[in-house]
Amino acid sequence: MTRRLMLLDTASLYFRAYFGVPDSVRAPDGTPVNAVRGLLDFIARLVQDHHPDDLVACMDFDWRPQWRVELIPTYKAHRVAEETETGPDEEEVPDTLSPQVPVIEAVLDAIGIARVGAAGYEADDVIGTLTGRAAGPVDIVTGDRDLYQLVDDRRGVRVLYPVKGVGTLQPVDEALLREKYGVDGSGYADLALLRGDPSDGLPGVPGVGEKTAAKLLASFGDLAGILAAVDDPAAKLTPAQRKRLAEAKPYLAVAPKVVRVASDVPLTPFDAALPAEPRDPEVLEALAERWGLGGSLQRLLGVLGG
Repeated sequence: MTRRLMLLDTASLYFRAYFGVPDSVRAPDGTPVNAVRGLLDFIARLVQDHHPDDLVACMDFDWRPQWRVELIPTYKAHRVAEETETGPDEEEVPDTLSPQVPVIEAVLDAIGIARVGAAGYEADDVIGTLTGRAAGPVDIVTGDRDLYQLVDDRRGVRVLYPVKGVGTLQPVDEALLREKYGVDGSGYADLALLRGDPSDGLPGVPGVGEKTAAKLLASFGDLAGILAAVDDPAAKLTPAQRKRLAEAKPYLAVAPKVVRVASDVPLTPFDAALPAEPRDPEVLEALAERWGLGGSLQRLLGVLGG
């Protein structure tokens, strides 16, 4: 029997929960827990609406991997709060969100929801690897459009993209990608690296926006086809396009490795099955009392037990 896998881009979702739930939601000692409770409510709704058999909370063990920075030094550079010599740079995170992240991790662990990451890799890379390994359909829940590159109708891989807070999800399949961007899942990474992405510090090709990138891909198939056209005097490129693409060749040589999610992340064994009851009820009860998780935790446990 084919199992349905749901992969959470956890940081993307708790950021959205943090900004979507008022910080007046607090623990008994007054500490904000809006991200914690918002994420628990979101997971409860996802499980209730989409009925996954397996669920994995994919984690950023390194939000800005050095191997990506070495290829494109501007990669996420504007988000660095503090550079470190011995480990990952610290990401700029709202003051009242940072203390909630360990609570989120502890609660997920006590519930028994698989929490998976790998040193030197982003959650996107974990998602790419687990998607590639999946034998059945996959729902990827993320607010990061970069993961559109994994959408594959043939394999039943889609993205559930939150369009308003965390309550309304847009299912993204290849038909939607073709309608909105003119590419399918496999072409989305090429589109993204050509147009660039200021939020990730990706410069893109100057003068090539989303529409131009889509037209180039429609004409020449993929990035390799576009680069071949640059060197072919007979190819139908405007002089300006040919010049810009030729000048951008050093960037285009390294950008695919940065933009495409890894598919070979080394992961330690874990159990992805959705738990019917908490793995560690006593620890969970203590966390619930300490942080005032109330109805949010009970709703999730009710859905899991149902």
